[in-house]
Amino acid sequence: MIKRFIRRVLGLADEQMQRVARGEHGLARAAISPTAAKVCAVLREAGFQAYVVGGAVRDLLLAIVPKDFDIATDARPEQVKPLFRRALIIGRRFRLVHVMMGAETVEVSTFRAADPDTAEKDEHGRVLRDNVFGTQAEDARRRDFTVNALYYDPATEEVVDFHGGLADLKRRVLRVIGEPETRYREDPVRMLRAVRLAAKLGLTLDPATREPIRRLAPLMERVPPARLFDEMLKLLLSGHASACLRQLREVGLHKGLLPLLDVILEQPLGERFVTLALAQTDERVLAERPVSPAFLFAALLWHEVLAAWKARAARGERAIFALENAMDEVLDTQCAKLAITRKLTATMREIWSMQPRFELRSGSRPYRLVESPRFRMAYDFLALRAASGEVPAELEAWWRTFHAADAETRKAMLLPETGPRKRRRRRRRKKQPAAPAATPA
Repeated sequence: MIKRFIRRVLGLADEQMQRVARGEHGLARAAISPTAAKVCAVLREAGFQAYVVGGAVRDLLLAIVPKDFDIATDARPEQVKPLFRRALIIGRRFRLVHVMMGAETVEVSTFRAADPDTAEKDEHGRVLRDNVFGTQAEDARRRDFTVNALYYDPATEEVVDFHGGLADLKRRVLRVIGEPETRYREDPVRMLRAVRLAAKLGLTLDPATREPIRRLAPLMERVPPARLFDEMLKLLLSGHASACLRQLREVGLHKGLLPLLDVILEQPLGERFVTLALAQTDERVLAERPVSPAFLFAALLWHEVLAAWKARAARGERAIFALENAMDEVLDTQCAKLAITRKLTATMREIWSMQPRFELRSGSRPYRLVESPRFRMAYDFLALRAASGEVPAELEAWWRTFHAADAETRKAMLLPETGPRKRRRRRRRKKQPAAPAATPA
C-alpha cells in the first residue's frame, strides 16, 4: 500500500503496465464507433486522457461487434459535461456522463480508485460503498477480469494493458484480477459474470478463478433480488443461455439463482423442455429477433407449476383452483430470490392458465381462445410442450391448423361434445296478478 502511494505521488507508471502497439494487437482506429472516437478526441483536446475501455475493446480483439462503447477518462463529470452539446450527468453512488451524438449514446466514466483497505464492507466482505476517483492504474485494478481491463487509445492505436489481458485473450482464458476469493466476497455477482462471459466468449475459466465458486455460492443469497434478476436476465438473453446454464451446474451456482432449477433439470421431461426453450431463445437472440423474458421464465418454471398442480389435484382440489394455487406457490418461491416484475409474472400466469384450455376443442371455446390477446404466446408454449413430448403432437397440429383456417374449415374441425351437457335452467314464469272480482250490479 505504501509502495502504491509513493508511485502515485511521484506520478510513476504502474509496474505491470504495457502499451502495446497496433502491430502486435491488430486493432485499428477505424474499428471503433465514430462517436466514441469523437468523444475521445474532444476530451484530449481539452487536456484530458481518454480511452475506449472494457467490453468494447475485448470484443473487438475477438472479432465481435460491440453493442456499445464506454469511455474512461481522468476528467471529472463536471469537467466532461460542458465539452458536449448534449450531455447528462447521471448516477448517485457514482456519477457518470452520457454523451449523446445522433442516435448513439456513449457512457463516459472517471477513473475510479481501488483501495480494499478503505472500502466499506459487510461482515462477509461484500463492498457496500467504494466510489472515489483515482488513477488509470487504480481503475484497471478494480475491474473484474483481466480481459475487461484493457484500454484502447484512438490517438495512438495502442492498447494499455495492466494485468495481462491481451495474453489471456490469446490463451482463451478468463482470469479474475486479484485474489479470487476476496474479489468474489467484495461482489458475489462476479461469480455469475464469470460464467456468463466464459460461455459467451468461448473462454475457459482459469483454475484459480473457478476453484472458490462452489464454496462461495451461498454468498449469492445476500445479493439484492433486483440486481440478481438483472444479471440472470443478461445471462438468459446472452445468446448462449444453454452453455451458461451448463456452466452454472458445473461450477455449482445454479441453486443460488433459480432455487428450483436444479430440480427441473433432474426430471427427464423437464430437462428436454428447458433445453428446447433455451435453444430457441439462443437462436432468436443470435438472429436479432425479439425475445420475451416472460415466455422464457414461464418455460423454466413450468414443470414446477405442473408438479405442484398435479399434487394439489391429487389432494382433491378442483383443477382450476389447483392450478391457480400452484402458480402462486412457485412464483412466491422464485420472487423471494429473483425480483421478477409484476408485468412479467402476469404474462407468465396467462401463458400457464391457457394451457388447459387447449384441451377443449368443441363448442365456442376454441373461438374464444384464438381471440385471446396472448393466444400466440400460449400456442408457442404449447408447441414447445409438444416438441418435448409432454403433449401429443396432434394437439399442437390441430391448433395450428384451426388458427389459420377459414370459418367453414374451423366449424368442420370442432370435436363433438363429450362431457355431460349442462341442463338449461327453465325460467320461471312470473305469476300474473289475479283479475279483480266482478262487483255485483
